[in-house]
Amino acid sequence: MKALKYKIISSDSQYNKYCKILEELAFSSTKTRTVKDEIALLTLLIEKYDEEKNISQLPDPVELLKSLMKDHKLKAVGLAKLLNVSEGLVSDMLHYKKGLSKDTIRILSERFKLNQQAFNRPYELRVSSSVTKRKRRKLNTRKDLTTA
Repeated sequence: MKALKYKIISSDSQYNKYCKILEELAFSSTKTRTVKDEIALLTLLIEKYDEEKNISQLPDPVELLKSLMKDHKLKAVGLAKLLNVSEGLVSDMLHYKKGLSKDTIRILSERFKLNQQAFNRPYELRVSSSVTKRKRRKLNTRKDLTTA
């Protein structure tokens, strides 16, 4: 089996190499079908790498949202109205207690004209120990009621 000429870009050096090859092909005098296909493939690989690299350099979704709110002078009350949710839920999202739902991500990406991936990235939620204790107490109370 023949080895692939180009692979998914996984490093900056490979990215730079592919950019150089693309530039040479784009400015070459011969534009055969094969050359055009190579140009299209390299362009796709380079754009994909650029996109992934730029998104990974963004702050986590909550910090991004806070920054956008500040830039657009949007308060939590306004965000709650935009998302059609309670102010308490917005507070929980901004304090890492609740994650962003699919609907929230969609609305935010439309409002701020960003790719949904900017908001749909993993980040750690912070659950306070008092909340965990309350949940445990509730569960224990329910168990006591069902066994009584």
